[in-house]
Amino acid sequence: MTGLLRGLSGVLAGGLVVLALALGLAWVVATRVGSPGPAPWLLAWHALAAVAAVVLQVRADRAGPAAAVGVLAISAAVLGVLWLA
Repeated sequence: MTGLLRGLSGVLAGGLVVLALALGLAWVVATRVGSPGPAPWLLAWHALAAVAAVVLQVRADRAGPAAAVGVLAISAAVLGVLWLA
């Protein structure tokens, strides 16, 4: 069960990093073509969430699965607040 939780949180942490990078790329492309892209505050929150998730995932891998729950919470918050709201 512990391995499954750490594996799931690792996938979610990686997904948050990829999502932040994709939004950054979308912002660069939108800026170059002159169309509105993602708002800077949205990029900042995604980057902050990605960094926090990776830090917690490293802690979960080294110290135990309790920090993996934090990664799940951050992922749920990003989905609920930044995407579904």
